[in-house]
Amino acid sequence: MSIQRVLIVDDESLSREFLMEAAQTLGCRADAVPDGAQALERLKSRSYDLLITDLRMPGMDGLEVIRQAAQACPGMPAVLLTAFGTIEAAVQAMKLGAADFLLKPCTPETLELVLRRIERTRKIELENEYLRAEIAPRAGSQIVAKSRGMLDTLASAQRIASSKGTVLISGESGTGKERIAHFIHQNSPRRDQPFVRVNCAALSETLLESELFGHERGAFTGAHKNRAGRFELADGGTLLLDEIGEISPNLQAKLLRVLEEEEFERVGGNTTLEVDVRVIATTNRDLQAEVRAGRFREDLYYRLHVLPVHLSPLRERREDVLPLAEHFAKEYATRNGRPQPVFAPDARRRLEEWSWPGNVRELENTIQRAVVLMQGNSIGADLVAGNPNSPSAAPSTNPFGFATSTSSLANRRIDDIEREAILATLTSTGNNKTEAARRLGVTARTLSNKMKLWRRLGLVA
Repeated sequence: MSIQRVLIVDDESLSREFLMEAAQTLGCRADAVPDGAQALERLKSRSYDLLITDLRMPGMDGLEVIRQAAQACPGMPAVLLTAFGTIEAAVQAMKLGAADFLLKPCTPETLELVLRRIERTRKIELENEYLRAEIAPRAGSQIVAKSRGMLDTLASAQRIASSKGTVLISGESGTGKERIAHFIHQNSPRRDQPFVRVNCAALSETLLESELFGHERGAFTGAHKNRAGRFELADGGTLLLDEIGEISPNLQAKLLRVLEEEEFERVGGNTTLEVDVRVIATTNRDLQAEVRAGRFREDLYYRLHVLPVHLSPLRERREDVLPLAEHFAKEYATRNGRPQPVFAPDARRRLEEWSWPGNVRELENTIQRAVVLMQGNSIGADLVAGNPNSPSAAPSTNPFGFATSTSSLANRRIDDIEREAILATLTSTGNNKTEAARRLGVTARTLSNKMKLWRRLGLVA
């Protein structure tokens, strides 16, 4: 149960004791106070997952306690205790933000039902928040494979999907590791549960720890309310740890504990939370070499390397290039309202001849650009000669003006480049999100979601 700490407010001592015992029976840690003033003082010094308050009390009544608690602890659910004749007050409490109400005298079974209902609601809200921030429509989400090597990889992924064992997916950047992770989730018994992703390379150690494990109110500057981490969001489902090789030694130790014991504490908290999560990790690094160099824990490596999956680079499975290109072309034509493309013979030759140093991601970006720039419905060789934004393109094989290794884009993270491009475009449009989205070729909603996520992570003001 994610509701771990409960504050009970009731001026009747017997009622307080009953509720404390009932909450403790359900596995919660409960504190109880006799009036609203003491409750508000407790909320200033401690963090709680739930407030249960009586309606009629001397001094401050339950409605006022709920109102002030909502200001002091945003997001903390509250339950009102009320007698049969005061249902109207319960309705008013719900309007003030109360999550539910209990009729006095209540039974332990009734309390458990209310707590379970609040937990379900909270989980849905957290999942929706995650989805709004992280999930945007993606083209080409389907896995397309024709080569023997990729077909074998998919068969292996399907076999391991039914287990709970930790999966480590390795391969160069852009080979499709995240899509294989999602494929494993979709073919697992957890397919109807959350699939949650966190990019370990995109966040500082402090932010990543908070993203993974959540934090308690007051744990650090800016932590104004309790926040669930990705492990809590993924409870019952799958957590994808993208680029696991980038995490710090301190977080490696904490992650090892979660994998071994399936429990953790939020940042700034001392309540142990239990989770049932299947972890899939990806890396573009040689983790064995990282272990030898002392940068990655050997015990964590073996804990992750239970079910390994390796993705070969696209240059080693050239049979997949044309099927992937045709798939992306259809997807992006549909998304952009363009006619279904046809690849000219010289374009097909160029696609097969190019080494694709950026792998499937480079191919996808190249086809997206070609669909947008094509005249009529024909894609010629001039539009598919590799990705013009690939920092891997060498000057000797760069007859089309591709970015070279001396470009300002070289050796920079894609996430940072994307953020810089969006912020610069917003500045140039006077913060006109609609116009900025048009220039960037994305929807205004996608742009807004990215800005919300960056603000939440403290990456932008």
